Amino acid sequence: MSENRAFAHPYIPNTVPEVQEAMLKEIGLTSIEQLHEAIPDSLKLDGLMDLPPAMNEYELRRHVEGLLAKNKHAGAGGYLNFLGAGCWQHFVPAICDEINQRSEFVTAYAGEPYEDHGRFQSLFEYQSLVAELVDMDVVNVPTFDWAQAASTAIRMAGRMTARPVALLPKSVDPDKAKIIRNYCTPVMELRELEIDPVTGKLDMEDLRRKLTEEVAAVYFENPGYLGIIEDRGAEIAALAHAAGAISIVGVDPISLGLLEPPSRYGADIVCGDLQPLGMHMNYGGGQSGFIATHDEEKFVMEYPSRLFGIVPTEVEGEYGFGDVAYERTSFALREKGKESVGTQTALWGITAGVYLSLLGPHGMSELGETIVQKARYAARKLADIPGVTLRFAATDFFKEFVVDFGGTGLTVAEINRRLLAEGIFGGKDLSASYPEWGQCALYCVTEIHAQADLDRLADAIRKVVSPQ
Repeated sequence: MSENRAFAHPYIPNTVPEVQEAMLKEIGLTSIEQLHEAIPDSLKLDGLMDLPPAMNEYELRRHVEGLLAKNKHAGAGGYLNFLGAGCWQHFVPAICDEINQRSEFVTAYAGEPYEDHGRFQSLFEYQSLVAELVDMDVVNVPTFDWAQAASTAIRMAGRMTARPVALLPKSVDPDKAKIIRNYCTPVMELRELEIDPVTGKLDMEDLRRKLTEEVAAVYFENPGYLGIIEDRGAEIAALAHAAGAISIVGVDPISLGLLEPPSRYGADIVCGDLQPLGMHMNYGGGQSGFIATHDEEKFVMEYPSRLFGIVPTEVEGEYGFGDVAYERTSFALREKGKESVGTQTALWGITAGVYLSLLGPHGMSELGETIVQKARYAARKLADIPGVTLRFAATDFFKEFVVDFGGTGLTVAEINRRLLAEGIFGGKDLSASYPEWGQCALYCVTEIHAQADLDRLADAIRKVVSPQ
């Protein structure tokens, strides 16, 4: 391995042997391997990487395009898609792409004013629009995704209450729960709340039992991962408050043109994912989380992320936009910060602001109603198929619902494989995450689905589970 460092690599910094020797001497080491002593030998590569021969630019382009051509796309000219579970297919107005591809925004990193050409104002407008949507006063510059937003909200609650425990339902997306647990583990303990096996809603008796003086926050989602609408939000918040805990509600923002915002039923902190608001589904991107609170110092000073505000300038009638309480961030405090904040998905915040300004209150209301009507239509069609039922059939849902294929004698994996042959992405297989439910799948229906699409889905599933 040492022979590979005997020359200066054209693309890797600090590979000049003399530079490496000077850096090692400065920190009191004699070899780079000493930096890696804590890593087990079993995890280290002992030898050269098995790489194919290098390609020229044209060969590389053909190779990558060949790989991309294997993708099965959802959307126009592609496959019908009924997958959701945290990344949903919604209609994206052309203006969202037009604005977020402008040169002054497309690199909307969490940088400083020297690169600002309207970005601060755009983010302030985004914050204002989301604040109106969730009926809160303060909204942060976006985090990576909903999972990080929820994690940060829980850690904020822990700092505010000086308590070490947070409660969250088993109905939270298992992948999201893992991220929350990983992010909070150094300072918080996460405990699960049971859900009612009939309704899918939070088990209130279990909540009462687990609300001890150690609990900093009760986190729940409305609508949740399974699409279920939790209609006892006020009761949950009241129980949390009575125990001295903070009520945190995760929400799909596209539902708020129809559903009451969490602040109206006692939420102290609201968080969620901006992806439904003008963002395409992307492999490894397009997610963006938000956090919202009331304009109270005890909340504002616990935000680790940036907040942009508006102030009058020396020129009457003119205003400027900039950081609020910058000194509380890790940018200012560095290692003494309450949480370390780096890259933030500012570009998607600007995109969400464009989307919300385009639809307005009436557009969001119509959108929510459309989604509910189409999802209910699809659920009824599927429930009419022999062997297929709806789990939590008596519970209201938004956009997503759980379909039980237990009576078909087929696994969800097999059903989805056969649907793929029909040009359809079926629902997400829940059998691994919730094995006690048997063969269940989470289906997602949004405004992009026409009635013909929903009828096609029902016909295809009927064909798959009841072959002639």
